[in-house]
Amino acid sequence: MNWISKIFPFFLWFKDLKNPKVLKADTLAGITVALVIIPQSMAYAQLAGLGPQYGLYASFLPVMIAALMGSSRQLSTGPVAVVSLLTAAALGEIVTDASSYAVYAALLALIVGLFQFLLGILRMGFVTNFVSYPVVSGFTNAAAIIIATSQLPKVFGIRVINSSDTDWVSACQPLTMIERIEQVGREGLHTICNADQNYETIGRLLEAAMFYTHTPTITMAVMGIIGIVFLNRFYPRIPAILTVVVISTAVSFLIDYESMGGAIVSSVNVEGLFSFKTPSFDFNAMGTLFIYAITISLIGFMEAITVAKSMAAKTKQRLDINQELIGQGLSNIGSSFFQGYAVSGSFSRTAVNMTAGAVTGFSSVVTALIVGLTILWLTPLLYHLPQATLAAVILMAVVNLINFAPIKHAWKVEKQDGIVGLLTFIMTLIFAPHLENGIAFGIILSLGLFLYRTTQPKFTELAVQEGSIQFSPFGGEDVESSDVVKLVKFSGSLYFANAAFFETQMLEVIARNKDKLKYIVVDVGALLQIDASGEEVLSELVQSCSDTGIQILFSRTERLEAELFRSGFKKRFGENRFFNRTAQALKYVWKELESEEAEEDKVINIS
Repeated sequence: MNWISKIFPFFLWFKDLKNPKVLKADTLAGITVALVIIPQSMAYAQLAGLGPQYGLYASFLPVMIAALMGSSRQLSTGPVAVVSLLTAAALGEIVTDASSYAVYAALLALIVGLFQFLLGILRMGFVTNFVSYPVVSGFTNAAAIIIATSQLPKVFGIRVINSSDTDWVSACQPLTMIERIEQVGREGLHTICNADQNYETIGRLLEAAMFYTHTPTITMAVMGIIGIVFLNRFYPRIPAILTVVVISTAVSFLIDYESMGGAIVSSVNVEGLFSFKTPSFDFNAMGTLFIYAITISLIGFMEAITVAKSMAAKTKQRLDINQELIGQGLSNIGSSFFQGYAVSGSFSRTAVNMTAGAVTGFSSVVTALIVGLTILWLTPLLYHLPQATLAAVILMAVVNLINFAPIKHAWKVEKQDGIVGLLTFIMTLIFAPHLENGIAFGIILSLGLFLYRTTQPKFTELAVQEGSIQFSPFGGEDVESSDVVKLVKFSGSLYFANAAFFETQMLEVIARNKDKLKYIVVDVGALLQIDASGEEVLSELVQSCSDTGIQILFSRTERLEAELFRSGFKKRFGENRFFNRTAQALKYVWKELESEEAEEDKVINIS
């Protein structure tokens, strides 16, 4: 049974469904999450540049596969804001024909799925550790702001066109101020042209919004935001998003919102429940897609695993990171073959799932089944759903992503980490819509900081009082310290990149006390490992110092016993230089100094 549960993790919780209470709790939780994911998935699909039906497809089989093949029992998978934004950024670079968006979105999901699946199979979940928390926090905050600004055109009722649109040339030709004034009042002036940089597009949008805001559209968006906030605040048991979507759709139909110029979802073109399509391969686009696929895989999975860890801590359940990678990977692969796009674990929906009482992954299976029923029978009811309402849904969702507290906390713990998070945030905003550059900048910066720290490890000089085996953690002028005996502590690994740093620090200690210094005790209890370069530096230091009358001893050497024995270091320099405790080393030093003084006194008396 053990090997079967490793291949099919759902066998671990399937037997729990025999309990009627668990079955009831999971069913209610699944229904609750479905009421959130249906409108949310359509909104996120629009954010990704796709039709709402692709959001529904991504919320059907992928949700079920992730629940059955993943390790977490409460994690709710599906379309999420950041992954949708990254999908839009990737497709925006390679797609010239809007009709092929879905094809490339499926191909991107396939690459993401294969990458995650291979990481899980090869037990390489540790690679996610190379993306530091400050980098993720900085990127997520920037992405949330970019997502929010991307919805402003739908809020103001202003159309933003790209170079791939047919009216790009006619609408985006440069105009003089007089020509602009002459065109005020004409139809079609609610169109602005997308710029190379996101901040330029926002500037054009805000300028246009001052004169050309579409009143019915902004009214619908504001009412949607107010409705979601009001229901969440005063009636939390009512599904706020679904309620607002239903009401706004009804209002749109009753007032004929489309005839007023308002943008609506219109027909949701579904092709059955199991619409199997093999992703088309375009090897010319694979390079760009692969870069974004890695970004989506790491960022998406880090969001998912962070949520899963939080849930596992609350439920006391075992979480297997590699198995979760396999589950997320298979989920994305399934999404690619059934007209979906890249998905990930959702923080907000997982919280809803947990709060609703979900016990096992069956709750996500229920969610998927309800989404399937919606695809089959309920999509015609979404025809009059205003685009402004979907924009309101996205705006309210990304508000929770904006959280600068982790960056502030990182600054308090270590300013360098705080700077990395802040710079990642700033550079992601500047690079937008090329988001991969922002996350790449943050990763390179954090890895550079890691390398710097390993080449400059902690080297501490401690104060030892004359004749005492006690030592102070802080050496300074206000603490009496022996000039004859020095105690230093080295923390980290001693390897080729920092061996010279260790040697320099040791020589500085010797230089400061060269007149009286006779012994240096090196506490290596926090020295994790040593390579050939590190051992060579130690050998040279011990030998050169011995030649000048200064003896180097080592305390707390248990961790390095094997390396020092294999290299012949202990045999070459003597067993009497190595001690299990720092106090033993100091006791030995003072005893040796007493013996030396006694010998000197004896020589003086004889002479």
